[in-house]
Amino acid sequence: MHAYLLDWANLLLRWAHVVTAIAWIGASFYFVFLDLNLVPPRDAALRDKGVAGELWAVHGGGFYNPQKYAGAPPEMPAHLHWFYWEAYSTWLTGFGLFTALYLFNASSFLVDKSVHDWSAGLAIAAALGTLAAFWIVYDAICRVFGQRQGGDRIVAIGVLAFVVFSAWLSCQLFAGRAAFLLTGAMLATAMSANVLVWIIPGQRKVIAQMRAGLAVDPVHGQRAKQRSVHNTYFTLPVLVAMLANHYGWLTQGPHNWAVLVLLMLAGALVRHSFVARHQALLQGRRVPWEHAGVGVALLLALAVWLAPALPAASAAQAPVSFAQVQAVVAQRCMLCHNAQVQNKGVALHTPELIRQQAQAVYLQAVVTRQMPLNNATQISDDERALIRRWFEAGAPAQ
Repeated sequence: MHAYLLDWANLLLRWAHVVTAIAWIGASFYFVFLDLNLVPPRDAALRDKGVAGELWAVHGGGFYNPQKYAGAPPEMPAHLHWFYWEAYSTWLTGFGLFTALYLFNASSFLVDKSVHDWSAGLAIAAALGTLAAFWIVYDAICRVFGQRQGGDRIVAIGVLAFVVFSAWLSCQLFAGRAAFLLTGAMLATAMSANVLVWIIPGQRKVIAQMRAGLAVDPVHGQRAKQRSVHNTYFTLPVLVAMLANHYGWLTQGPHNWAVLVLLMLAGALVRHSFVARHQALLQGRRVPWEHAGVGVALLLALAVWLAPALPAASAAQAPVSFAQVQAVVAQRCMLCHNAQVQNKGVALHTPELIRQQAQAVYLQAVVTRQMPLNNATQISDDERALIRRWFEAGAPAQ
């Protein structure tokens, strides 16, 4: 019953997390697009009101004319929408999902004793500590170097180096799947903290200064803009880290940290191309797609690097008996899928059950390579290939 309830929590939290993430990332992408496509208004009345840029757009059969003020409108509107619950809800649902799936099953999901032999309690404490530590160091880099001349470049290099270090350290301490997720969660935590600590408080201070009739301190807008730009570059690396943890052939290799870094770097380069595209189109310049090209090249290089070795012709053609497959399943799978322990409701302790679950075994052990979890039973590539040949031959019973 405990596992069943956790499965329901997993489903509902994952659903809510995806929905809120779509809302947050969608809003972030839209406002980056908006900022980079604003043009000075032609209407003198708008310029007199303090409007610095506007955009005309059509969507859903209607015309829209968003406007951005250089400083603040002449008077504060009665209804002002704040974009922050999307960020907070995404982090809260993500942390809830992490708790239900990883922290409650730390000995299985966080700890891989072949990577680092420690207790589940220490692994939990370290995982939570990495989330806080990443934000503290990232924020310090931005505080110390962000306001200097050429500071944006220094911050970018410093943050990139720290992300690489964090990915490497996570893969030295945690199971591969958890390491990928935690690295993405570190960036996601920094994104939410940017909203909580800098962007929203800065906007509140600006509005308070306006209502008090005081001059607006521009530093609040500068800081908010800096962190908002960081957030938009973090989005694709976070998403690919979260998605890649579902693929064992990415997370379980000896150089999994390098795989993760290259995946995230490819995402950041692709995102940069889209950001640069908005400005290039507005200014009538060539769209710099070469950044996305480098990102795609990195992905292709990864695909070549991680490609499995082709089996020898004789091995590929040799028929596989059911007895061979049953022996592999008994040694590598039945520890968690037997008459007494049926993880995810799957049992494999009889020939009939193995044939019944043939597709699931093939998908989990061969296609995604997610099972055995953290490869706890040390299934070999040859044994995975054996299951593949058996299934692709029609999963014969003899």
